[in-house]
Amino acid sequence: MERKSFAEMDCSVAQCLEVVGEWWSMLIIRDAFLGVSRFDDLQRRLGISRNILQQRLARLVEADVLQKVAYSQHPERFDYKLTEKGRDLWPVLTAMRQWGDRYAAPAGPPLQLRHQACGEIAQCVLVCDQCGEPIGPRDVSVVTSRPHLHGAVRPPVPRRSPEMSAQPGPVAASVAMAAANSSMSASVESNAVIQRTSPVASSQV
Repeated sequence: MERKSFAEMDCSVAQCLEVVGEWWSMLIIRDAFLGVSRFDDLQRRLGISRNILQQRLARLVEADVLQKVAYSQHPERFDYKLTEKGRDLWPVLTAMRQWGDRYAAPAGPPLQLRHQACGEIAQCVLVCDQCGEPIGPRDVSVVTSRPHLHGAVRPPVPRRSPEMSAQPGPVAASVAMAAANSSMSASVESNAVIQRTSPVASSQV
């Protein structure tokens, strides 16, 4: 059964899924971040059929997530390189990887990231771009610029107690963006606007 299109849904999470929510798409993007850019290399690594790979690549190029860069004229061959729009999926991919490391990797993480600046194995966390504090789903409130959503108001999400505000586990903050987006999506779809609260510190592939 063909999946429903999210193109008409007024939700940023849905619009992201419209572009990268198909099977294989995020794995293609994962490999692109790892420097795998040629069709045959992608097909070999993923074990995907050539026609499906061709469809996914064409979709990602159409969506301006990847761009084709010719490396051979005879025969015509292309590298598939991440665009700025594609590189902006790095936090999404990182949150997915760290979630998988925590909940779906009983033998341990298949790979880890070493921060070049300090030389240490790193866990990526989400922080506020205004104050620099780590943030999670209980540290934010939802606001909207959509007049038709200014209806019923939900009670604010409870703020963390001092005990809960202690530094969370390494993966919790890294997936906070996905959790916050999910919370926003649920609020929008129920025509709810959560009242603003003050942020409280919390906590590639």
